[in-house]
Amino acid sequence: MADPGGSQQNVSFPSNGREAHGYLALPPAGSGPGLVVVQEWWGLTSHIAAMADRFAAEGFTALAPDLFGGATTHDREEASRLKQQLPVERAARDLRGAVDFLLAHPAVTGDAVGAVGFCMGGGFALVLAAQEGDRVAAAVPFYGLPDAPGFDYRGLTAEVLGHYAEQDHGISMAAVDDAAARIEAASGRKPEIHFYPAGHAFMNDENLLGTHDPEQAGIAWRRTLAFLRGALD
Repeated sequence: MADPGGSQQNVSFPSNGREAHGYLALPPAGSGPGLVVVQEWWGLTSHIAAMADRFAAEGFTALAPDLFGGATTHDREEASRLKQQLPVERAARDLRGAVDFLLAHPAVTGDAVGAVGFCMGGGFALVLAAQEGDRVAAAVPFYGLPDAPGFDYRGLTAEVLGHYAEQDHGISMAAVDDAAARIEAASGRKPEIHFYPAGHAFMNDENLLGTHDPEQAGIAWRRTLAFLRGALD
């Protein structure tokens, strides 16, 4: 289980000629569908490791890549700086390496993985699905979209379940609707999108923004498990 404080790295894997790191959680049965869990802008914190543990307890082999190379923070200004300093190309390579790692791991069943991401990681989950094609069968962004305006979703074949907040000051409902329409136009699949009467990061029980909503988080969690089990079965 994850320990509080600092980056929660417990595994390394090759990624485009360099070594990447992450947190790997295995299911009680010893094997299950692979799932990439993509961090928020706070880094690979105990919260993200705990989310990987929760998914593992539900039967998934969950890997949370460390996109910040060991850095974590609870300070908003520092988190923003870390995100701005993260080269999108490097993050994409690390995430591709995470997919490679999972698909080659003996504890992973099936020939495709899922991707779940939160905030910054929600956008990266969609980027990863578009980048990896049929190697990612399910993408679940929580209150996140790709930073690039007009992101090209061609290549995405995954089923998409999106969780967004009605009181999110960073991502408008109109922006979510536009992304959903572009995903459907590019992939032929209509995303399942839910809006919640909550604020940004309502899933994060560390409550760093004061917006954690246990009731809405529980609804989103149950929907996510049902969706992933159907898409990765």
